[in-house]
Amino acid sequence: MSLPQFTFLMPTSLSEACSLLEEHQGKIKIKAGGTDMIVRLSHRAVKPDFLMALKKIPDLNQISYSPEAGLNIGALALLREVEISPIVLEQAPMLARAARATATVQIRNMGTVMGNVCNASPSADNIPTLVAMNAVIVASSGDQEREIPIDEFFLGPGRSALQANEIATAIKVPKVAAKTGVSYQKISPRSKVDIAAVNIGAMITLDKANKCEAVRISMGAVGPTPLRAKQAEKYLLGKEITDETLAEAGRLAAEDASPITDVRANREYRKLMVEVLTTRALKEASSLAVNY
Repeated sequence: MSLPQFTFLMPTSLSEACSLLEEHQGKIKIKAGGTDMIVRLSHRAVKPDFLMALKKIPDLNQISYSPEAGLNIGALALLREVEISPIVLEQAPMLARAARATATVQIRNMGTVMGNVCNASPSADNIPTLVAMNAVIVASSGDQEREIPIDEFFLGPGRSALQANEIATAIKVPKVAAKTGVSYQKISPRSKVDIAAVNIGAMITLDKANKCEAVRISMGAVGPTPLRAKQAEKYLLGKEITDETLAEAGRLAAEDASPITDVRANREYRKLMVEVLTTRALKEASSLAVNY
């Protein structure tokens, strides 16, 4: 299938890219890895007058870590690079797991984590773990930069808090606290390379008595945006982690989910899988926290 006609732009700096976004508002789309954009173009889901690639902008593919700033994943860091990065595997291994759960290795060699996030798909593989870990999206308008908490980034399916002249340049993930564990769980209709029917990210911090001191649970594919399991989070605080408390947290998470029935799964199945996967994620996360 042929692509619609457009003018291809390849800026060499952030300021140039943001100026082009400003100049061509409403008529321009951004290409990072292109794994989603090319499909949307080929199906005429989008018909931009201009397509702008970010590949020539320097340093956007960097992955770095410092104890003060935490983990930094550049906008052009490939899914495959995040999957195998020694820095990610050491500091945030569940982010590597989420990247590895995305599509096939061929797609991961082209697509980016940031692209997966900025598509704002409710079922995106990389979002729940980033939400659980309280990540921040760095957005640049050329001469200015701001940080958007990931809880405020998603406005609806395909909609984010990025302004028309902004480019998301990096994902910042805070340093994980002591006695903290993280888990990512996913279920899909046919195989692990399918789009998730339900996915869960969970992060839990235990106190000296191994009771829950802090917890964040993110649910994907069960609402128009990633949802937090607020009832389950509130319930777990101060409690000892047992099979009973984890099962109740899973049940409460399912109450906070608002899934629909579609080609991947029906509403009732998704509710059940939220309960199962939340319990599983919390069990793994708490086990990792105990052994931190």
